[in-house]
Amino acid sequence: MVTPLESGFEKAQIVNLDTDEKVDCMFNPKELSLKKTNSWTEEPVKEGDVPTLEFGGGKPIDLKMQLFFDTYYEKGEDVRKHTDKVWRLMDVIRKAGERPRAAHCRFTWGTYLSFRAVVTNISQTFTLFLSNGTPVRSTLDVSFKQSVDEKKKPGQNPTTISKPGYRTRRVRQGETLDWIAFEEYGDPNRWRFLADVNKLDDPMSLEEGLVLAIAPLD
Repeated sequence: MVTPLESGFEKAQIVNLDTDEKVDCMFNPKELSLKKTNSWTEEPVKEGDVPTLEFGGGKPIDLKMQLFFDTYYEKGEDVRKHTDKVWRLMDVIRKAGERPRAAHCRFTWGTYLSFRAVVTNISQTFTLFLSNGTPVRSTLDVSFKQSVDEKKKPGQNPTTISKPGYRTRRVRQGETLDWIAFEEYGDPNRWRFLADVNKLDDPMSLEEGLVLAIAPLD
């Protein structure tokens, strides 16, 4: 069930950056809600009624939307085949030697918005069922929280790349961190060293064009 208006627009997509699983939105959200807050500390003044404001830092952007899924008119299959992919973004990832963390994802909608985040809240409502109880229509209210300030590129901090022996390298399409470690150091296991040097939030997902600092080994 696709309306003429809907068919003319590029579909929004959510990508699980840890598993590369993709969720193609069957229907684009009708609206998006973006919220950004900065922290300020009020310093009292001896005269006047307005305190001096001291900037305390920025907080991540919150993105909220409602997604609609309907399989009744096409295959009549269980709609959870699609919505469970969104639920998996709430899974906690546990790896040896690392602190538990949430899955990272990217919400993309054409050229309008590309947003890297974690999912903080999901609320699902089923609104249509087959005679055997299979749900075929559902809405999901999803909340995302920004996980990376993408205006800051790893390796572009002059205090890092200007150190003696440091170089930079731009990530090419399809490259992985272990492959770069092999080319630069002759050892793919040095990927963790590169990740630490560049303060990579998600070492398993490198974007083409990203500038990395190549640090000398101690």
